[in-house]
Amino acid sequence: MSDYRFLFKPFAAMTEADYAEVGFRSGLEIHQQLLTEKKLFCRCPAGRYSETYDAEILRHMRPTLSELGEYDGTALMEFKTKKEIIYRINRETVCTYEMDDTPPFMMDEEALDIALGVAMLYNLNLVDELHIARKQYLDGSIPTGFQRTTIVGVNGFVPYKDRRISIVQLGLEEDACREVSDVGHRRVYLTDRLGMPLIETVTGPDMRTPQEVADVAQILRRLVRSTGRVRTGMGAAREDVNVSVRGGTRVEIKGVPRIPRIPLLTYHEAMRQWNLLRLREELRRRGITAETFASGSEDVTRILQKTSYQPIRDALAEGAVAAAVVLRGFRELLNWQTQTNTRFSREISDRVRVVACLTKLPNIVHSDSLSETLSSARWEAVRKAAGATADDTVVVVWGPSEDVKTGVQEIAIRAKEAAVGVPSETRQALRDGTNGFERILPGPDRMYPDTDLPPKKVTEERLEQIRRGLPAPIWTREAWYRGMGLPEDVVEPLAMSKWAGFFEMVVRDWRVDPVAASVALIQFAKRLRKEGLDAGSIGLEEMRRIFALFRDRTVSRDGLFALMAKAARGEALPGPGEVRPATEEEVYAEVAAGQAKLAGMKVHNPDKKAHVLMGLVMTALRGRVEGAAVLERVRAAAEGTC
Repeated sequence: MSDYRFLFKPFAAMTEADYAEVGFRSGLEIHQQLLTEKKLFCRCPAGRYSETYDAEILRHMRPTLSELGEYDGTALMEFKTKKEIIYRINRETVCTYEMDDTPPFMMDEEALDIALGVAMLYNLNLVDELHIARKQYLDGSIPTGFQRTTIVGVNGFVPYKDRRISIVQLGLEEDACREVSDVGHRRVYLTDRLGMPLIETVTGPDMRTPQEVADVAQILRRLVRSTGRVRTGMGAAREDVNVSVRGGTRVEIKGVPRIPRIPLLTYHEAMRQWNLLRLREELRRRGITAETFASGSEDVTRILQKTSYQPIRDALAEGAVAAAVVLRGFRELLNWQTQTNTRFSREISDRVRVVACLTKLPNIVHSDSLSETLSSARWEAVRKAAGATADDTVVVVWGPSEDVKTGVQEIAIRAKEAAVGVPSETRQALRDGTNGFERILPGPDRMYPDTDLPPKKVTEERLEQIRRGLPAPIWTREAWYRGMGLPEDVVEPLAMSKWAGFFEMVVRDWRVDPVAASVALIQFAKRLRKEGLDAGSIGLEEMRRIFALFRDRTVSRDGLFALMAKAARGEALPGPGEVRPATEEEVYAEVAAGQAKLAGMKVHNPDKKAHVLMGLVMTALRGRVEGAAVLERVRAAAEGTC
């Protein structure tokens, strides 16, 4: 039997040795939208988001048998929720394919090229023939009830620290709908995102600490962005994080929106699993196993009709019912800590909320509660009616009759699972760094071959053409940049920037100073954003013209920024011969003119005089001279010796 005496420290106090003690393991599943014009299996436009819609469609989801004649556990769980699914559709972004009324088109070729290129950067073994599969989704996020997906490559790696992180596979698949709301038995989706191409990167469980998970996620993020062919912005990339500890099982934290949130989320999941394993040991000490687990239930609507506890009183007044579930031998165990400021009772409440659709909280109360719920007399009456002893815990659930029946079942199911250990689940990332139940973790039974699309050959000629257009891996670029002495704050952004190839050209072929070029491409772009301008709107040809002027010493670094600002504003750039570097005579003339202006300003401090005069001269010459070239003259002029 394992030793579960280790108690989790606060997040900031945990060490690598502590995570090794609990056997922390984690892997990633990263979904990244591709920058294509069309969706994956139809010809609707991709990336056109809108809150407006032209019609609504109502659907109910039902599970189907797998190829082996079995039902997927997740599909069965979703079916129990009896959800009404509403789709809000916009005629500009959805066609009859997404609504499963017409067969799919052939796969979008642009999306496939991008996916194959990323697979090469991952050092994957590429498939020579693509086979489309259907993956069941009964949460309603896809109107057909399944997602079309295919595997592009397997068994690759990326370097990290002194080892390799395995890339198990790269898939190419359709994106799902955007959820608008989920209340009770009604879930609403927008369909504008539906069907957009995305790649799914699956790593091995190779990360040993929460920070390593975030580090690897950043490497994968930068690697795919370095292609310049993926979408960016909120929702364009979503991380699912798999976590387990020694003795636990794989649990998936779904849809983490930002990488910096990963460490705290994975810490809490490791803590939750470890504490659930400790809870199992306590149950075994009490003689409770999956085989000996016992529970019972009783309708207690009449007993609680006049309770002073407002959530129950108000619900019963509106026609709801209440039931009590007895968990034999569970006394005080619903107070067992699972995550920071979170108890085992939350595990039960989550199941009731998700599966029984009792979404208004609180949805349960229990006899172990340390807060004031039912009065002592009411609890005594409930315990007596349910046949509970002093060693038992009683959970009360209320709501519509059918939902309460489902809730009673889920309470018993989740309590029994505690005697087994850690259930395999998909869990929701919460803002405080903890997580909550979302659904049973899907298994292989939800996958089956697609009969609408034939296999697709991947030719060596196609792969060679893609290979020729690939960027160097980001770790190769970053090593080169650091060797050139680039500022550290530009190294990583430049390696994944769309301008990385341009940077290499101007440094290698034009002999432009690499530090100046990198600062202009990365830091100047940030300065433009602060001024409300988008450096991304500058085209390659415009950037070539701007840097050619800098290469020919026609403009200074300041001139580079000024021209980038002009291009970002959509203004015309100067033509050949319209800009020339400042002559010695012009520099002296502007210094003299600045001195005259300075005399009228009554500035007496020599350092301040030099600062003001430098500003006047550089403004007048407008980027046609480097500041270092005039600095000494300006200082001398400010001191009255020029």
